[in-house]
Amino acid sequence: MPELPEVETVRRGVDEAFRGGLIRAAEVYNPRTVRRHVTGIDDFQLSLKGLQVTGSGRRGKFMWLTLAEPVDGSQASPQGGRALVCHLGMSGQLHVVTDGREAHKHLRGRLRFADERELWFIDQRTFGYWDLAELEDAVPKTMAHIAPDVFEAQFDATLAAERLLRRTIEVKKALLDQTWISGVGNIYADEALWRARLRGRRSGDSLSKRKALELLGHVKDVLTESLAVGGTSFDELYVDARGEAGYFARELAVYGRAGQPCKRCGTAIKREVIGDRSAHYCPKCQR
Repeated sequence: MPELPEVETVRRGVDEAFRGGLIRAAEVYNPRTVRRHVTGIDDFQLSLKGLQVTGSGRRGKFMWLTLAEPVDGSQASPQGGRALVCHLGMSGQLHVVTDGREAHKHLRGRLRFADERELWFIDQRTFGYWDLAELEDAVPKTMAHIAPDVFEAQFDATLAAERLLRRTIEVKKALLDQTWISGVGNIYADEALWRARLRGRRSGDSLSKRKALELLGHVKDVLTESLAVGGTSFDELYVDARGEAGYFARELAVYGRAGQPCKRCGTAIKREVIGDRSAHYCPKCQR
Protein backbone atom coordinates (compact mmCIF):
# COMPACT_ATOMS: atom_id res chain seq x y z
CA MET A 1 0.00 0.00 0.00
CA PRO A 2 1.33 3.47 -0.82
CA GLU A 3 2.53 5.20 2.33
CA LEU A 4 3.02 8.89 3.11
CA PRO A 5 5.89 9.64 0.68
CA GLU A 6 4.13 7.96 -2.24
CA VAL A 7 0.79 9.69 -1.54
CA GLU A 8 2.46 13.08 -1.03
CA THR A 9 4.36 12.69 -4.30
CA VAL A 10 1.09 12.01 -6.12
CA ARG A 11 -0.63 14.95 -4.38
CA ARG A 12 2.07 17.37 -5.46
CA GLY A 13 1.80 16.25 -9.07
CA VAL A 14 -1.98 16.52 -9.13
CA ASP A 15 -1.94 19.90 -7.39
CA GLU A 16 0.59 21.30 -9.84
CA ALA A 17 -1.49 20.11 -12.79
CA PHE A 18 -5.01 21.00 -11.70
CA ARG A 19 -5.00 23.79 -9.10
CA GLY A 20 -7.43 26.36 -10.49
CA GLY A 21 -8.90 23.89 -12.97
CA LEU A 22 -12.64 23.75 -13.64
CA ILE A 23 -14.26 20.30 -13.60
CA ARG A 24 -16.44 19.91 -16.70
CA ALA A 25 -17.58 16.39 -15.92
CA ALA A 26 -16.94 13.51 -13.52
CA GLU A 27 -17.32 9.89 -14.58
CA VAL A 28 -17.25 6.80 -12.36
CA TYR A 29 -17.09 3.34 -13.92
CA ASN A 30 -17.14 1.08 -10.86
CA PRO A 31 -19.51 1.49 -7.90
CA ARG A 32 -16.77 0.38 -5.47
CA THR A 33 -14.84 3.54 -6.33
CA VAL A 34 -17.52 5.68 -4.64
CA ARG A 35 -18.79 3.07 -2.16
CA ARG A 36 -18.59 5.59 0.69
CA HIS A 37 -20.81 8.07 -1.16
CA VAL A 38 -24.16 6.80 0.12
CA THR A 39 -26.25 8.57 -2.54
CA GLY A 40 -24.54 6.70 -5.35
CA ILE A 41 -22.66 7.26 -8.58
CA ASP A 42 -25.10 9.64 -10.27
CA ASP A 43 -25.18 12.05 -7.34
CA PHE A 44 -21.39 11.87 -6.98
CA GLN A 45 -20.87 12.77 -10.64
CA LEU A 46 -23.43 15.59 -10.53
CA SER A 47 -21.95 17.01 -7.30
CA LEU A 48 -18.52 17.53 -8.90
CA LYS A 49 -19.66 19.05 -12.18
CA GLY A 50 -18.79 22.74 -12.47
CA LEU A 51 -16.61 22.92 -9.35
CA GLN A 52 -13.13 24.43 -9.34
CA VAL A 53 -10.04 22.94 -7.71
CA THR A 54 -8.74 25.50 -5.23
CA GLY A 55 -5.94 23.48 -3.68
CA SER A 56 -5.09 20.14 -2.13
CA GLY A 57 -4.14 18.51 1.13
CA ARG A 58 -2.93 15.29 2.68
CA ARG A 59 -3.03 13.54 6.03
CA GLY A 60 -1.09 10.32 6.35
CA LYS A 61 -2.08 8.07 3.45
CA PHE A 62 -5.09 10.18 2.42
CA MET A 63 -5.05 13.08 -0.02
CA TRP A 64 -7.74 15.44 -1.22
CA LEU A 65 -8.56 18.23 -3.63
CA THR A 66 -10.35 21.25 -2.17
CA LEU A 67 -13.30 22.37 -4.26
CA ALA A 68 -15.48 25.46 -4.56
CA GLU A 69 -18.07 27.06 -6.79
CA PRO A 70 -16.38 29.36 -9.33
CA VAL A 71 -17.02 33.09 -9.10
CA ASP A 72 -17.66 35.03 -12.34
CA GLY A 73 -17.28 31.77 -14.21
CA SER A 74 -13.51 31.75 -13.79
CA GLN A 75 -12.18 32.25 -10.28
CA ALA A 76 -13.29 30.12 -7.36
CA SER A 77 -13.97 31.45 -3.92
CA PRO A 78 -10.98 30.91 -1.60
CA GLN A 79 -13.35 29.57 1.05
CA GLY A 80 -14.06 26.21 -0.58
CA GLY A 81 -15.83 24.02 1.94
CA ARG A 82 -15.73 20.61 0.22
CA ALA A 83 -13.06 18.13 -0.70
CA LEU A 84 -12.67 15.22 -3.07
CA VAL A 85 -10.92 12.68 -0.84
CA CYS A 86 -8.83 9.93 -2.41
CA HIS A 87 -7.40 6.81 -0.83
CA LEU A 88 -5.19 4.83 -3.20
CA GLY A 89 -5.72 1.49 -1.46
CA MET A 90 -3.33 -1.25 -2.59
CA SER A 91 -3.02 -0.40 -6.27
CA GLY A 92 -4.58 3.03 -6.88
CA GLN A 93 -2.96 5.59 -9.17
CA LEU A 94 -3.88 9.13 -10.19
CA HIS A 95 -2.69 10.04 -13.67
CA VAL A 96 -2.56 13.46 -15.31
CA VAL A 97 -3.68 12.85 -18.91
CA THR A 98 -3.06 15.49 -21.54
CA ASP A 99 -3.54 13.46 -24.72
CA GLY A 100 -6.29 11.39 -26.29
CA ARG A 101 -4.96 8.00 -25.26
CA GLU A 102 -7.23 4.98 -25.01
CA ALA A 103 -8.80 4.43 -21.62
CA HIS A 104 -6.79 2.20 -19.27
CA LYS A 105 -8.36 -1.21 -18.63
CA HIS A 106 -8.43 -0.51 -14.88
CA LEU A 107 -9.80 3.04 -15.17
CA ARG A 108 -12.32 3.46 -12.33
CA GLY A 109 -12.97 7.19 -12.37
CA ARG A 110 -12.19 10.24 -14.46
CA LEU A 111 -12.42 14.01 -14.05
CA ARG A 112 -12.69 15.95 -17.29
CA PHE A 113 -11.49 19.54 -17.04
CA ALA A 114 -12.54 22.54 -19.09
CA ASP A 115 -9.10 22.77 -20.71
CA GLU A 116 -9.53 19.21 -22.10
CA ARG A 117 -7.06 17.63 -19.67
CA GLU A 118 -8.17 14.72 -17.51
CA LEU A 119 -7.41 13.18 -14.12
CA TRP A 120 -7.69 9.39 -14.18
CA PHE A 121 -8.14 7.13 -11.16
CA ILE A 122 -6.72 3.72 -12.06
CA ASP A 123 -7.16 0.95 -9.51
CA GLN A 124 -6.52 -2.66 -10.43
CA ARG A 125 -7.66 -4.21 -7.13
CA THR A 126 -10.44 -1.66 -6.41
CA PHE A 127 -9.47 -1.25 -2.74
CA GLY A 128 -9.05 2.51 -3.23
CA TYR A 129 -11.90 5.00 -3.35
CA TRP A 130 -13.10 8.54 -3.95
CA ASP A 131 -15.36 10.36 -1.51
CA LEU A 132 -16.82 13.82 -1.04
CA ALA A 133 -16.49 15.40 2.40
CA GLU A 134 -17.03 18.71 4.13
CA LEU A 135 -13.93 20.51 5.39
CA GLU A 136 -13.38 21.46 8.99
CA ASP A 137 -10.23 23.42 9.87
CA ALA A 138 -8.93 22.63 6.36
CA VAL A 139 -9.22 18.85 6.92
CA PRO A 140 -12.09 16.65 5.65
CA LYS A 141 -14.46 15.68 8.44
CA THR A 142 -14.09 12.04 7.45
CA MET A 143 -10.42 12.29 8.53
CA ALA A 144 -11.32 13.08 12.14
CA HIS A 145 -10.25 9.59 13.32
CA ILE A 146 -6.89 9.80 11.53
CA ALA A 147 -4.01 11.16 13.61
CA PRO A 148 -1.83 13.99 12.27
CA ASP A 149 1.34 12.84 10.57
CA VAL A 150 4.84 13.96 11.53
CA PHE A 151 4.85 16.84 9.01
CA GLU A 152 1.69 18.52 10.29
CA ALA A 153 1.77 21.49 12.64
CA GLN A 154 -0.71 19.66 14.88
CA PHE A 155 1.72 16.79 15.47
CA ASP A 156 3.32 16.93 18.90
CA ALA A 157 6.25 14.52 19.18
CA THR A 158 6.42 14.78 22.97
CA LEU A 159 2.76 13.92 23.41
CA ALA A 160 3.05 11.12 20.85
CA ALA A 161 6.05 9.67 22.71
CA GLU A 162 4.24 9.83 26.04
CA ARG A 163 1.26 8.05 24.53
CA LEU A 164 3.52 5.32 23.15
CA LEU A 165 4.98 4.74 26.61
CA ARG A 166 1.49 3.90 27.90
CA ARG A 167 0.88 1.22 25.27
CA THR A 168 1.52 -2.48 25.83
CA ILE A 169 1.38 -3.50 22.16
CA GLU A 170 4.46 -4.10 20.03
CA VAL A 171 6.16 -0.94 18.75
CA LYS A 172 5.81 -2.16 15.15
CA LYS A 173 2.04 -2.44 15.57
CA ALA A 174 1.91 0.98 17.20
CA LEU A 175 3.67 2.56 14.22
CA LEU A 176 1.00 1.11 11.92
CA ASP A 177 -1.83 2.52 14.05
CA GLN A 178 -3.17 5.46 12.05
CA THR A 179 -5.03 6.79 15.08
CA TRP A 180 -1.69 7.36 16.83
CA ILE A 181 0.53 8.53 13.98
CA SER A 182 -0.58 8.46 10.36
CA GLY A 183 1.19 7.78 7.10
CA VAL A 184 3.52 5.00 8.28
CA GLY A 185 3.16 1.50 6.86
CA ASN A 186 5.29 -1.63 6.75
CA ILE A 187 8.15 -0.16 4.74
CA TYR A 188 8.91 2.92 6.80
CA ALA A 189 8.10 1.30 10.15
CA ASP A 190 10.78 -1.34 9.50
CA GLU A 191 13.27 1.28 8.33
CA ALA A 192 12.70 3.61 11.30
CA LEU A 193 13.02 0.73 13.77
CA TRP A 194 16.30 -0.34 12.17
CA ARG A 195 17.66 3.19 12.45
CA ALA A 196 16.59 3.35 16.09
CA ARG A 197 18.13 -0.11 16.76
CA LEU A 198 14.79 -1.31 18.13
CA ARG A 199 13.17 -4.69 17.59
CA GLY A 200 9.58 -4.35 16.43
CA ARG A 201 8.44 -6.83 19.09
CA ARG A 202 9.39 -4.50 21.93
CA SER A 203 6.33 -3.17 23.71
CA GLY A 204 5.74 0.54 23.83
CA ASP A 205 5.77 0.64 27.61
CA SER A 206 9.24 -0.94 27.69
CA LEU A 207 10.85 2.10 26.06
CA SER A 208 12.32 5.17 27.66
CA LYS A 209 10.94 8.55 26.68
CA ARG A 210 14.30 9.36 25.09
CA LYS A 211 14.12 6.24 22.94
CA ALA A 212 10.52 6.92 21.94
CA LEU A 213 11.43 10.43 20.82
CA GLU A 214 14.46 9.08 18.97
CA LEU A 215 12.22 6.61 17.11
CA LEU A 216 9.81 9.37 16.08
CA GLY A 217 12.75 11.39 14.83
CA HIS A 218 13.84 8.46 12.65
CA VAL A 219 10.29 8.12 11.33
CA LYS A 220 10.36 11.72 10.15
CA ASP A 221 13.86 11.36 8.71
CA VAL A 222 13.11 8.26 6.66
CA LEU A 223 9.85 9.73 5.35
CA THR A 224 11.66 12.93 4.39
CA GLU A 225 14.41 11.07 2.56
CA SER A 226 11.94 8.89 0.68
CA LEU A 227 9.81 11.86 -0.30
CA ALA A 228 12.88 13.59 -1.75
CA VAL A 229 13.24 10.82 -4.36
CA GLY A 230 9.56 10.22 -5.10
CA GLY A 231 8.90 7.40 -2.65
CA THR A 232 9.45 3.66 -2.93
CA SER A 233 8.49 1.84 -6.14
CA PHE A 234 8.77 -1.94 -6.40
CA ASP A 235 6.67 -2.35 -9.55
CA GLU A 236 4.50 -0.44 -12.01
CA LEU A 237 1.72 -0.01 -9.43
CA TYR A 238 3.69 2.62 -7.46
CA VAL A 239 4.13 5.65 -9.69
CA ASP A 240 3.53 9.38 -9.46
CA ALA A 241 0.92 11.41 -11.34
CA ARG A 242 3.15 11.40 -14.44
CA GLY A 243 3.64 7.65 -14.32
CA GLU A 244 7.22 7.85 -13.03
CA ALA A 245 8.67 5.59 -10.33
CA GLY A 246 10.29 6.64 -7.05
CA TYR A 247 13.83 5.58 -6.18
CA PHE A 248 13.95 5.02 -2.42
CA ALA A 249 13.93 1.23 -2.81
CA ARG A 250 17.68 1.33 -3.39
CA GLU A 251 18.15 2.99 0.03
CA LEU A 252 16.17 0.45 2.07
CA ALA A 253 18.19 -1.09 4.88
CA VAL A 254 15.92 -3.95 5.96
CA TYR A 255 12.51 -3.97 4.31
CA GLY A 256 12.28 -6.72 1.69
CA ARG A 257 15.93 -7.72 2.30
CA ALA A 258 15.51 -10.99 4.23
CA GLY A 259 18.69 -13.06 3.92
CA GLN A 260 20.78 -10.12 2.71
CA PRO A 261 23.51 -8.53 4.86
CA CYS A 262 22.70 -5.69 7.23
CA LYS A 263 24.11 -2.45 5.86
CA ARG A 264 25.42 -1.60 9.32
CA CYS A 265 26.92 -4.83 10.66
CA GLY A 266 26.72 -7.43 7.89
CA THR A 267 24.44 -9.85 9.76
CA ALA A 268 21.76 -11.51 7.62
CA ILE A 269 18.42 -9.68 7.78
CA LYS A 270 15.54 -11.77 9.13
CA ARG A 271 11.79 -11.66 8.54
CA GLU A 272 9.11 -12.34 11.12
CA VAL A 273 5.39 -11.73 11.45
CA ILE A 274 3.99 -9.18 13.91
CA GLY A 275 0.25 -8.74 14.04
CA ASP A 276 -0.27 -10.52 10.69
CA ARG A 277 2.19 -8.15 9.02
CA SER A 278 5.71 -8.92 7.87
CA ALA A 279 8.58 -7.31 9.76
CA HIS A 280 12.23 -7.18 8.70
CA TYR A 281 15.06 -6.64 11.17
CA CYS A 282 18.72 -7.22 11.93
CA PRO A 283 19.06 -9.76 14.78
CA LYS A 284 22.34 -8.19 15.90
CA CYS A 285 21.53 -4.47 15.65
CA GLN A 286 17.94 -4.82 16.87
CA ARG A 287 18.01 -7.07 19.91
